[in-house]
Amino acid sequence: MLARCSSGALRGLDALPVTVEVDIAPGLPGLRVVGLADAAAQESRERVRGALRNGGLRVPLTRVVVNLAPADLPKAGPGFDLPIALGLLVASQQLAAAEVEGIWSAGELGLDGRLRPIRGVLALALAARRHGARALVVPAANATEAALVEGLPVWGAGHLVEVVALLRDPGRPRAAPAAAAALPAAAAAGPDLAEVRGQAHGRRALEIAAAGGHHLLLVGAPGSGKTMLAQRLPALLPPLGQQEALEVTQLHSLAGLLAEGAGLRRQRPFRSPHHGCSAAALVGGGALPRPGELSLAHHGVLFLDELAEFRREVLDQLRQPLEEGELWISRAQQRCRFPCRVLLVAATNPCPCGWYGDPSQSCRCGEAQRRRHWGRLSGPLLDRIDLQVVMRRPEAHHLGGAYREGAQRPPAGEASAVVAQRVAAARQRMGQRNPAGAANGQLEGPALAAIVTPEPDALALWERAISQRRLSARGAERVLRVARTIADLASAERVSGAAIAEALSYRSFDQV
Repeated sequence: MLARCSSGALRGLDALPVTVEVDIAPGLPGLRVVGLADAAAQESRERVRGALRNGGLRVPLTRVVVNLAPADLPKAGPGFDLPIALGLLVASQQLAAAEVEGIWSAGELGLDGRLRPIRGVLALALAARRHGARALVVPAANATEAALVEGLPVWGAGHLVEVVALLRDPGRPRAAPAAAAALPAAAAAGPDLAEVRGQAHGRRALEIAAAGGHHLLLVGAPGSGKTMLAQRLPALLPPLGQQEALEVTQLHSLAGLLAEGAGLRRQRPFRSPHHGCSAAALVGGGALPRPGELSLAHHGVLFLDELAEFRREVLDQLRQPLEEGELWISRAQQRCRFPCRVLLVAATNPCPCGWYGDPSQSCRCGEAQRRRHWGRLSGPLLDRIDLQVVMRRPEAHHLGGAYREGAQRPPAGEASAVVAQRVAAARQRMGQRNPAGAANGQLEGPALAAIVTPEPDALALWERAISQRRLSARGAERVLRVARTIADLASAERVSGAAIAEALSYRSFDQV
């Protein structure tokens, strides 16, 4: 007898429909899985048999063939355990075909029949709704995540026997998760900008980066506060919108990083991979592609500390994704898309020993060592970073001020909440003016020319800087983007000469 059940296979950010066909025919007992299944999906044979037997259900003692259609679509992971088990129950007439019609299912089975959570359930739920599924059956630990998709009934279950009971009697009481219950309260604020002593130039660059979505490079000696500043950037960014939060949650679900029972992620991601990571770990990849750190930082901050310690061939793979905001990974059998609209913040020492240019410490590196150090950073990559800031170590009175008493204590810098208000106001101006509400850092070509209205002296200064500093076309365009953001922070309609001059002050390494 032939039976069919519905499920889905992950492909990049999305899921594609898969029909699980189960055929029982005379022959030697055995269960074979075909349809381009990976090792985890092939091993479902043993898990399904154990779950049926230990759940008190009958295991067909005959020849069984399971086909995961379409056969040319790669299938990965243990999520096909549940639909295979349901297909076996229908084919062996322990369930009626009408009871599983229009039902999508996914989940890993334990040998005792318990359902374990899987990754990518949010993408599966979106695909199920898109294809008109009657309901989606998932492990109870994934039900809150699946319920984020409105208009799709979600049935969460903890055991295969419970799934069978639900299918036989859809009207029986069950715990139906509500999407609203999955929305966590706002997390406590992260590190505050008021804790940063001195570093007025770096604080200003951080504000501009947050307001316009501009990539930022911090260069300075050890202890100058590069990492400290970078960690305070997420608190300056506006909260995630509903669609942005859904995309971030979907990416973390694909990577298996959502906690059990977690709902929508409301906090902007902050990812800080180690400098020894591979290209696949940073940008994504693998035989069956998964998102890397770049995509996991989507709508958030990607912080690359010790930038010059990353391998050059790894860093160069960031160039196109940073420009386009999405990444395409091509394999022989599939091509996957992962969004990666990130705010890149990078930090590095000026030389291997870290003290080049420091007024109080002498550098121990030779010119050749310094050139090799900077040689790991290609010119095209530096050209894509809008803000390049040289940081100095804070002076003693800034550090000691925190420990003074009373009137001797110097005033603290502005708190993150105060700066975030200016950032939000600037973003609001951009949202009302820019095409599709994009931040200034995302504009290019005609869209940028339409919103940048420099004053005559500002235009003359910009053209002179292009000639004198030999800026590339991309670098010159990025100066205008930063200047437009500076004007937005000042609530100015036109870009002034002062805004152009300040933007040029953040191009420290154009000719490194």
